[in-house]
Amino acid sequence: MEILDVIKGRYSVRKYRDEAVSDDELNEILEAARFSQSAKNLQGWRFIVVRNQEKRARLVEAAKGQRFVGQAPVVIACLGVGTEYIMTCGQPAYTIDVAIAMENMALTAHNIGLGTCWLGAFYEDQVKTILEIPESEDVRVVGMLTLGKAESSSPAKNRKPLDEIVSYERW
Repeated sequence: MEILDVIKGRYSVRKYRDEAVSDDELNEILEAARFSQSAKNLQGWRFIVVRNQEKRARLVEAAKGQRFVGQAPVVIACLGVGTEYIMTCGQPAYTIDVAIAMENMALTAHNIGLGTCWLGAFYEDQVKTILEIPESEDVRVVGMLTLGKAESSSPAKNRKPLDEIVSYERW
């Protein structure tokens, strides 16, 4: 697929088929994260792959009861480590770096026929407990990504036209 087609076609999947994600598929997606860009090339991310049904069920509650989290055959917890670096622009690097890696995974998944949903609605302390992540300000759960084969095809996207979101040379 052409990259713009992949970007336009990717959508948030909230209903998954009861089919496993193969190790090869998962590894390709994780490789996309590994090769993501990061500030100062710090690569301050870690990924916890959750396939265990009991843990995924516990993550449903940590994700505010979103049932599709348990329905997806894979959940990837995406963590930032080394959270102290603030870029010159004032933004913490780890949040942006992990977000880039998550988007690389989402686009790669779509390209190979899998669906994802990016999750930010969860209680970090609960996710840390379930996945045995150290209680530290230096390790943060930035997001979770559900992964699997979508039950249905992509809904139509409603996007603002370019002239509403882009300006040139000034605000």
